[in-house]
Amino acid sequence: MLIELVKEEVIRLNFKAENSEEAIRCAGQMLVETGKVTSNYVDEMVKMSQEIKGYIVLAPGIAMPHARPEYGVKEIGLSILTLSTPIPFGNDANDPVKLVIALAAKDNTTHLKLLQELSLMLDNDSIVEEFSNCQNSQDALDIVRTFAS
Repeated sequence: MLIELVKEEVIRLNFKAENSEEAIRCAGQMLVETGKVTSNYVDEMVKMSQEIKGYIVLAPGIAMPHARPEYGVKEIGLSILTLSTPIPFGNDANDPVKLVIALAAKDNTTHLKLLQELSLMLDNDSIVEEFSNCQNSQDALDIVRTFAS
């Protein structure tokens, strides 16, 4: 599933975000631009991250913003965003965040399958560093392909 979802147009490297909202909006905007979600979905991702501080920071340096499908998911998707400077997302144990992976799933089954595939990749202790060292989106695609195969 990851290999099918991750394309160059949903990868952005070394984005300079002033705060977590800006990072979430950038990651979400890639999903909007590729027709995976509506802008309402992005607003809901931001809202959820503000209401439940730090819940989307699942591992050291990694945030996975998402919202419920009914807020505007058109089809399954994900985007990958690396930050030029790590920023806090409100999770003392796993801040600051350097890698943002925005998720969009149409149902719980798809959501769980996507999380399962991502967990294999994110279980690698050096994954944040590997993505941070990418020079271009092809490098990021190669990382995804390595873990998805």
